[in-house]
Amino acid sequence: MSPEQLEHRRHSLAHLLAAAVMELWPDAKRTIGPAIDDGFYFDFEFSHPISEEDLPKIEAKMREILPTWTAFERHELSPEDAKKEYPGNPYKHELIDQFAAEGQTLTFYKSGTYWDLCRGGHAEGIADVDPGSFKLTKVAGAYWRGDEKNPMLIRIYAIAFETAAEVEKHLVMLEEARKRDHRKLGVELDLFAFSPLVGPGLPLFTPRGTILREQLVAFVWSLMKPYGYARVNIPHMAKSDLYKTSGHWDKFSDDIFHVSSKKTEEAFVLKPMNCPHHTQIYASRVRSYRDLPLRFSEVTTVYRDENTGQLQGLSRVRSITQDDAHVFCRMDQVKDEVRAIYDIITKFYAAFGMPLRVRLSVNDPEKPEAYLGGAEVWDKAVGTLKELLGELGQEYFLGVGEAAFYGPKIDFIATDAIGREWQLATAQLDFVQPERFRLEYMDADNATKRPVMIHRAILGSVERFIGIMIEHFAGAFPAWLAPVQLRLTTVSQDFVPFARALAAEAEGHGLRVELDDSDEKVGKKIRNAALAKVPWTVVVGAKEAEGGELHVRVFGQEEEWVLSKRELFERLKTAASFPVA
Repeated sequence: MSPEQLEHRRHSLAHLLAAAVMELWPDAKRTIGPAIDDGFYFDFEFSHPISEEDLPKIEAKMREILPTWTAFERHELSPEDAKKEYPGNPYKHELIDQFAAEGQTLTFYKSGTYWDLCRGGHAEGIADVDPGSFKLTKVAGAYWRGDEKNPMLIRIYAIAFETAAEVEKHLVMLEEARKRDHRKLGVELDLFAFSPLVGPGLPLFTPRGTILREQLVAFVWSLMKPYGYARVNIPHMAKSDLYKTSGHWDKFSDDIFHVSSKKTEEAFVLKPMNCPHHTQIYASRVRSYRDLPLRFSEVTTVYRDENTGQLQGLSRVRSITQDDAHVFCRMDQVKDEVRAIYDIITKFYAAFGMPLRVRLSVNDPEKPEAYLGGAEVWDKAVGTLKELLGELGQEYFLGVGEAAFYGPKIDFIATDAIGREWQLATAQLDFVQPERFRLEYMDADNATKRPVMIHRAILGSVERFIGIMIEHFAGAFPAWLAPVQLRLTTVSQDFVPFARALAAEAEGHGLRVELDDSDEKVGKKIRNAALAKVPWTVVVGAKEAEGGELHVRVFGQEEEWVLSKRELFERLKTAASFPVA
């Protein structure tokens, strides 16, 4: 089954879910029900709340109806007739008014006795679908259209795959994901917090969480520096004119935080992205072909006005720290620069044991209004990336319509420890912003030419990547990444002076050390170290204080290390170093 066929099946099953709900609760108001990555959902307004205890009843009704759904019939209705199908349903009426104002044909699709307003994209019929190939999973609240100013609806989620075996496998993965949830582990491991006084979607990183951030950023820089990147620094706000010139304003104006001043009438915004600022560093001097490529790198925060209902832990936030970089180069340098980015990305993800798939994200030729730049520019950019992937011998798949509005990109999709895929790293070509900002360089023939701009990200969003890493490692980070690498636990207060001296010596070797000199019993201290997922724990008692060998408990390992102090530091320094690809 192709991805498109599976999406159509999931969409069709969303209709089946709505049909079952409407039979069980005829006064419910249905809204929308799209297919999603692992299944589908449907949003309803109920007169009386339902819970997950109702899911088996809904599933049973879906399976009862299923054999009668042999086909989907398409019908066209006028706006007036369409509204008659939904008496007292303001949500459907709003959609009908919107679609009619946009000049869209109002289509309804019918299967069995159920029909609904829908743009289409269904399986031919789902009567023969294995009833075990879908399962309702949870009930959640969701604001209508994701806007917290709108009514709260009840969203019913489901998973759906081609076979029942795939559903069972996915359920096992979901259970494992629940145990690894970064929102839970992040609090338990004291990595980050949220405050209602600070605001939703604005995470606060603790000392431990900040170490994690700094280690990730430093590792990326260690991979980038040999390729000639230079650090720059830009402010967190700008005049709105900057984004109007870049083209971002027209595309993302609803997601931009506006800043007002009492002393000027100029309109400012919190920066939603960094690339326009970096163009102005380029534009600040006359550039020659000899200056190129210029590689500007920065780890900085951007701000997006996300709807509160869409915020989720570190996965979706309003303050987004990007490990951002932009390369300005000649056309003949593009392949070498993207190849270097490719090398950095593959080395980075190899260090985490995360396999990569590559997607060449291109424009949708049927929607030219969604992109800046003409067809010739796009053909040239897409062709360049295709040639490079061919030269690298890299397999890839096309993502039509997945391009940025200013150019095509190579997206790297990483697989985590429990089999989930995440689109994180990217290399993007941009011929548009250099044109809009009139960026120039003087070529060898004394002709003025436009540089090519390459956008690249390794981590993507630092916050989102940390959330993924917490779940990938289940909070048990490798030694080089762990906020605390070594915990020293004293048997009694008699051995605290020796433990403090040992901690100072370990810190002198560049290790991150924590001393537990509390009055708790040793057994509890050891359990606490395990709960904190500290990579190495050494219990300090009489033998250790007298210069004896050290017994090292390694997290996740039954067998202890028995080492001299010198051997301990040598082994820990090796394990705590950045991984070498």
